Amino acid sequence: MNLNNKDRKKFRVRNKVKRVSSKERFRLCVTRSSKNISVQIIDDTKNITLASASSNTKEIKQLKKTKKELSTIVAENLAKKAKDMKITKVYFDRGIYKYHGRVKLLADELRKNGMEF
Repeated sequence: MNLNNKDRKKFRVRNKVKRVSSKERFRLCVTRSSKNISVQIIDDTKNITLASASSNTKEIKQLKKTKKELSTIVAENLAKKAKDMKITKVYFDRGIYKYHGRVKLLADELRKNGMEF
């Protein structure tokens, strides 16, 4: 099985997260592009997405903010949805991205709004 570097990084991080995951915690998956950022809370036992937020929605695109400001807005939206579903503890899956810049801002904002990881 030949994997390229991105797939190898993704596989390595996700397996570490899934190995320690339990039924009461869900996985918070981050996807980042050059312009947008999106976040999902995933239940790996049932393979379903419980909540998601993205900077690619119509309301957020109209704000015309910088990429760093967009990541904090997306984190606030996801935190509100998670509070409504009574989800507070998750595992942070950063994927292939370094814990730096927009990914770190997103994680810090989620912590401020009551998420634990």
